[in-house]
Amino acid sequence: MQGFDFWAVTEYSDVLLAGMAWTALLTVASSGLSLVGGAVFALLGLSRSRVVRMPTAFFVWLFLGTPLLLQLYLIYFGLVQIGIDLTAFAAGVIALSLHFAVYNADVIRAGIVAIDRGQHEASRSLGLGLGQTMRKVILPQALRNVTPALGNNMIALLKESSLVSIIGVMELTLSAQRAISETFRPFEFYIAAGALYYVLNAVLELVLRRVERGTAMTR
Repeated sequence: MQGFDFWAVTEYSDVLLAGMAWTALLTVASSGLSLVGGAVFALLGLSRSRVVRMPTAFFVWLFLGTPLLLQLYLIYFGLVQIGIDLTAFAAGVIALSLHFAVYNADVIRAGIVAIDRGQHEASRSLGLGLGQTMRKVILPQALRNVTPALGNNMIALLKESSLVSIIGVMELTLSAQRAISETFRPFEFYIAAGALYYVLNAVLELVLRRVERGTAMTR
């Protein structure tokens, strides 16, 4: 019977920390793109034109109704058939960004709809166009109101980023698996990976709390 030996983790600390760095980079890049994409999808979904609104609704429905893993496979393995050969990291960022952009779109759209209609009319009476009204008046308020919900999506994105290990991105989970394949100590390395995920999660929650406090002060 093999006992526990957490000292083995220290020998692979550089591997785990490198994986942690890739996870952090993946999360930051995907979170930023998913927020931008969510805002774009939300605005398109509220368009008065059915030509714009209906394709957007279909795209959102498609990504909401299929699992992230399938989307990841489709982007990484499927796009090669039409000549789009992405690196594993790029495919991971795109899949995570699109998957969470549709969730962010629902949140942001709800925030926009909740803004008093009088603010739209007041902005237009001041000479602002529809685009300027959305960009300068409505969207900033909507984002402040839904910051906690968007933060929850970012935390979920951090956890779901482990799925990109399936296509070979050397993030934290795959780094732990590589160490396990050499040491045959799954318990120790999965515990270590879990602890590092907790550190990343704690840092992200700290940043989100500061953002929430900052947005609350500007209301």
